[in-house]
Amino acid sequence: MSGGPPEEFYSRKQKGAAGEKAAVRYLSAQGYNIIDSNWRCRSGELDIIAEYGEVLIFVEVRSRGGSPLQGTPEESVDERKIRQVRATARVYLHMKGQEERRVSFDVITVMLNEDLGITSLHHIREAF
Repeated sequence: MSGGPPEEFYSRKQKGAAGEKAAVRYLSAQGYNIIDSNWRCRSGELDIIAEYGEVLIFVEVRSRGGSPLQGTPEESVDERKIRQVRATARVYLHMKGQEERRVSFDVITVMLNEDLGITSLHHIREAF
């Protein structure tokens, strides 16, 4: 018997939260300074905002369960999502008075097992 309900009982939000938590742990362990997470404005949401050296990094986290029918997490970062993240990052930089800051857009993909445990995590630096 497993430690939790079968995968289909977890909501998309729960899966996303599990992936983001894993991404924060990973980035922190790699020496990134986490500035903010789930930052929202009218144009969208930024999953994780981190610093690494002088660079401000906007991290898009994509999580998937075990079903290959959903496609890979990487495939879910389409042109529409890239435009939204870039637009939201511009708002963030403007609101923080950091328009001249050097930035990077990274993607972290997380594959989850049926108990929301992490089966794999992949960090794509400067993804877009």
